[in-house]
Amino acid sequence: MNQPARQLSRYGWRPADPPRRPVLFINPRSGDGKAASAGLAERARDTGIETVILGPGQDLAALAGEAVTGGADALGMAGGDGSLAVVAAVAAAHGIPFVCVPAGTRNHFALDVGVDRHDLAGALDAFTGGVQRQIDMAEVNGRMFVNNVSLGIYGDAVRSPAYRDAKVRTLLETAVEVMGPSAKAPALDLTDDLGHEHRHPAIVLVSNNPYALDRPLARGTRPALDSGQLGIVVLDAPGDSPRVPGRAWSAPRLQIHAPAPIHAGVDGETVDLDPPLRFASRPASLRVRISPRHPGASPSALLRLPGYPPG
Repeated sequence: MNQPARQLSRYGWRPADPPRRPVLFINPRSGDGKAASAGLAERARDTGIETVILGPGQDLAALAGEAVTGGADALGMAGGDGSLAVVAAVAAAHGIPFVCVPAGTRNHFALDVGVDRHDLAGALDAFTGGVQRQIDMAEVNGRMFVNNVSLGIYGDAVRSPAYRDAKVRTLLETAVEVMGPSAKAPALDLTDDLGHEHRHPAIVLVSNNPYALDRPLARGTRPALDSGQLGIVVLDAPGDSPRVPGRAWSAPRLQIHAPAPIHAGVDGETVDLDPPLRFASRPASLRVRISPRHPGASPSALLRLPGYPPG
């Protein structure tokens, strides 16, 4: 095991033989054309990676499934988090490795899995000499996701074009900015881990593994992607409850009721979900590969190492 791989072994990464027929999907429109600017398709093809450049309206899940049927033994995606989740779900369903190439705008999954978000071309090394480990995915009503599902005012905010141009600060600040102070929370009903019922919460965020909410230096990242737990954050509407208006906890499953379909952001993509919303963690369902020269852990995971100050 070489030195970079030995360093990554503390996070569970292990060397793996390169795939025989990897396929990389590229969304040329993601991240204002990051993939094209980096010459990603040409670099991938020079390395022997079959490359598929997506066109408007193509069914990514179907294309990924066809690639596996045609003999692909590893799938990669260069694009935003929503498209990453689609290809990752196909890879997980067939038990083959998945490679994340950070060609999106925010690349939250890349950050948490330990891919260097500024090294687009270097991420291709995951195909040829990468390290791999098993991580969790999560699902809502059968739809797989790698990051989170946002509901309530924030779920509505994701539908606005202004959201995509906003800098991510806090859930509440972004929601208020985009929707305005008169935004009405949709009707949602869920019960937290203390048995308290939350009706009409302003914001619900359900994540694939909990976020580090207690570490200011790395807030908004996940210290682990293999806990087998959902992270759940609820912020009640002002005056909706006499209790403290926020609650965060973890659980392997969650069910949310609503009287009508709910606007949601699933890994940043806008969807409507039919109630009841059934969330579940899918532990160790995804075999992910990264370059051995990349960090291999999120900022909040790095802060947990001996010698680092608490967040």
